[in-house]
Amino acid sequence: MKLDPKRYDRMVRLFSPPSRLGADCLWAFLVGGGICLLGEVLRCRYLRIAPAETAGALTSITLIGLAAAATLPGWYQKLAAHAGAGTLVPITGFSNSVASAAMEFKSEGWVTGAGAQIFSIAGPVITYGTLASWVWGLLYWVMNRGG
Repeated sequence: MKLDPKRYDRMVRLFSPPSRLGADCLWAFLVGGGICLLGEVLRCRYLRIAPAETAGALTSITLIGLAAAATLPGWYQKLAAHAGAGTLVPITGFSNSVASAAMEFKSEGWVTGAGAQIFSIAGPVITYGTLASWVWGLLYWVMNRGG
């Protein structure tokens, strides 16, 4: 049986589940915004007791710790299943990727398991992020030196 393209398109629309793009985007926005809001609330609290640079560091450390702690019982993964990209806010997503890799390979030992595999997901991000910063820094330096 040969289908013409119009009939095939009708069949696809009929049998395909409805798109959840709008709802998924809203969840990602709310969860990602919530994580950022939590970071800002923490920073404002830390500014009461520490200078700005220290408050920023304390905020980062707290967000990393909270994300790693939420990864251990699987809460971060459950949140990511509903919020998708909203949980990839850089600092908490990075913490989750490191903690989940360490948990996954812990049974193979601390050195050859968790220690060797802890950056298996985050390692390429670090590598290529560092490489990109060097390339852009070099380009910036060359452009400013000439003009």
